[in-house]
Amino acid sequence: QLQLVESGGGLVQPGGSLRLSCAASGFTLVYYAIGWFRQAPGKEREGVSCISSSGGSTIYADFVKGRFTISRDNAKNTVYLQMDSLKPEDTAVYYCAARYGMLGSRCLRSNYAYWGQGTQVTVSS
Repeated sequence: QLQLVESGGGLVQPGGSLRLSCAASGFTLVYYAIGWFRQAPGKEREGVSCISSSGGSTIYADFVKGRFTISRDNAKNTVYLQMDSLKPEDTAVYYCAARYGMLGSRCLRSNYAYWGQGTQVTVSS
């Protein structure tokens, strides 16, 4: 089975930080670009950040640039999303997803075939 499991979500105050993890099992992430996406209630799922299979290239949505950092540790078969300076509008379910092969030039959910179940991030006072 190809499985992705997110963890690290929770409740945090504005300005705080969280680190999300996306762990893969049943396959090796070394051949996959990985993306983080989020979906707030009543809104479309949107790309947050994506990273190439090697970790050499990254894409960030404008609304997280300078605040979030995507990284990966292929030896651990895990991808991370470090979220700093969190804002209430960051509240959403965060999903990781895998795309076989190239990262491409955009972080689009339609390009990602394998998805985790999501982890809730709530930013509130």
